[in-house]
Amino acid sequence: MPHISLPEGLPGISSGFAFRPETAKPMRELAHILLHGPNTLSPAERELIATYVSSQNDCFFCQTSHGAAAAAHLGNQADTVNQVKHNFLQADISPKLKALLVIAGQVQKGGKHVSPESVQNAKQLGATDIEIHDTVLIAAAFCMYNRYVDGLATWQPSDPAMYASMGEHLATHGYLTSSQNNKQ
Repeated sequence: MPHISLPEGLPGISSGFAFRPETAKPMRELAHILLHGPNTLSPAERELIATYVSSQNDCFFCQTSHGAAAAAHLGNQADTVNQVKHNFLQADISPKLKALLVIAGQVQKGGKHVSPESVQNAKQLGATDIEIHDTVLIAAAFCMYNRYVDGLATWQPSDPAMYASMGEHLATHGYLTSSQNNKQ
């Protein structure tokens, strides 16, 4: 049961967004830029970063919805998503993404946990400054999104089919509402 009177029937972050649309707009725009906009990291890689951080924060809604989006980008490879959530160092992903996930995990613990060694390792594996920047920002933003979802005790359905559908929608259309998409 949510801590405040949120709109009923809207899962996770959607209920908070509906409750306060004026704050939803910039939060959606940030997620869209970070996860769906042009970038040298693929949308799947960026969704995996969001999924990993959300799993470390134990946010069921975010790790499941963004994991479904990552799986959709990967051609429905849910196994890769589960590997990243449970032991990304053994996952079938690039060494560069593994290095970026180390940084994301350090951000999840606290910004001052990011070490020069982890940044240098990511650079040696081909990560650019913007990819490191965006990894840090995705990790930081998802700490906020996770705390927003869980801090309001939003409704988080357990139906895997609902998350698969949501993930497919996010992978295809991104994070903006139709009115925000029309303005771009």
